[in-house]
Amino acid sequence: MNLQEYFARISYNNSHKDADLQTLTDIFQHHIQAIPFENLSMHCGETIELDLQSTYNKIVRKKRGGWCMESNHLLFWALQQLGYDICILGGNTYEPAERAYTAEMNHILLKVVIKGDPYIVDAGFGGAYQAWQPLMLISGKDQPQVPGIFRFTEDNGTWFFEKVKRKHYIPEQSVPFPDTPQLGNIRKIYTFTLEPRHINDFQGLNTYLQVSPDNILRKKSLCTLQTTEGLYALVGWTFTEMKYNYVDDMDVVQITTLTDEEVEKTLKDKFNIVLENKLVP
Repeated sequence: MNLQEYFARISYNNSHKDADLQTLTDIFQHHIQAIPFENLSMHCGETIELDLQSTYNKIVRKKRGGWCMESNHLLFWALQQLGYDICILGGNTYEPAERAYTAEMNHILLKVVIKGDPYIVDAGFGGAYQAWQPLMLISGKDQPQVPGIFRFTEDNGTWFFEKVKRKHYIPEQSVPFPDTPQLGNIRKIYTFTLEPRHINDFQGLNTYLQVSPDNILRKKSLCTLQTTEGLYALVGWTFTEMKYNYVDDMDVVQITTLTDEEVEKTLKDKFNIVLENKLVP
């Protein structure tokens, strides 16, 4: 395992001698535009191991992606190697169908402290709720980025992370529609505390998600990747291309339904993924 190989994987060749915010932002953006958020292993008969060597081999050497525990663990390792003051945190994601946060911790995120200022770095959320830059850990402040406006609020030691939603325009439809019929334009994403965690705290979750039949990751094969303009998402046989803010406060969304053969081709062309085993979308 070496940093130069990781940098080649994310096409990063700038200076990294200073463990500063600019370098962190640069590495982070290369990471999320090169490494897909994906759970394809579960849908092609592979077991996901949660040790660093396995994650490194899968993502760096086999040019795959991974879910939050893999992608953020790899990023954690790289940033730690570069001398950043960094720790792992655990989050509880918001389930829109339940209108509640999960009772159990089910997400990894990273906290990086630079010159005394804490930032949240999370390369493992995927889709339209993936931030593109490190976020200042500050309560109540709007932090606008290309994907939208992100915000943290803190209540008695618990932090809440949310995003202001934008309208979606689908060219086949003459009218834009909000991305969910939910009232209001705030999308809750997850909660977390600042208690430092270790990767081993997520071993049970990693196993559970691979065997539990009722979680969304078992039900759907998914692969998402941030692009320079928006994102690509492949969920089952549905390929979505989103371009952020193509007109004020509106994202344009193109949706295509693929055949089995097109799924394989799309994984290669859009996500740079060639699977060793047969995917069952």
